[in-house]
Amino acid sequence: MTRTAQRAALLAGTPDDVETAFYEALQAGDVERLMACWADEDEIVCVHPGSARLLGAAAIRAAFIAMLEQGGLNVRPAQVVRVQALASAVHSVVEHVRVMLPDGPREALVAATNVYHKTPQGWRLVAHHASTGGLREADAAAPPQHVLH
Repeated sequence: MTRTAQRAALLAGTPDDVETAFYEALQAGDVERLMACWADEDEIVCVHPGSARLLGAAAIRAAFIAMLEQGGLNVRPAQVVRVQALASAVHSVVEHVRVMLPDGPREALVAATNVYHKTPQGWRLVAHHASTGGLREADAAAPPQHVLH
C-alpha cells in the first residue's frame, strides 16, 4: 500500500483507528505505515523511554528506522483512557512490550500518552510520549480510579 493510500484509509477513521494502525505498524516493523499515522507538521514530537525528545518527522522517522532495523516490536496497548474534544484526542495507554533477551523473553510495562489532532487530512498523531518510570505491574492491572476535584 502506498503512503497516499495509507493516509486515505485513515481519513474516515477515528483516533482509535489511527492508534490501531500505529501499533500494528510497530509490530510489523513498517516505518512507512507508522509514519502515515503522524501529522505533516513540523511540531510533531516523540519521546521514547530514556531518550531525548524528537522534534519533527525526519527525527521521528530516523529513530523508528533504527528501532525497527531488527524487525517489528511486540508492543500491545491496553487500558486505554480517552479524552476527546472536537479536534483533539488524548489517549493514555499502558504498553505491554515483550522483548527477547539472551536469557529469555521479558515483558515491560510502559506508560504512554498519544495525542491526536483532527487535520484536514483526518485524525493524525502529533505526540507520542512513553516512559517506564514509576509504572508497576499492580498499578497497570488496577482499574482506573475516578476522582472529582
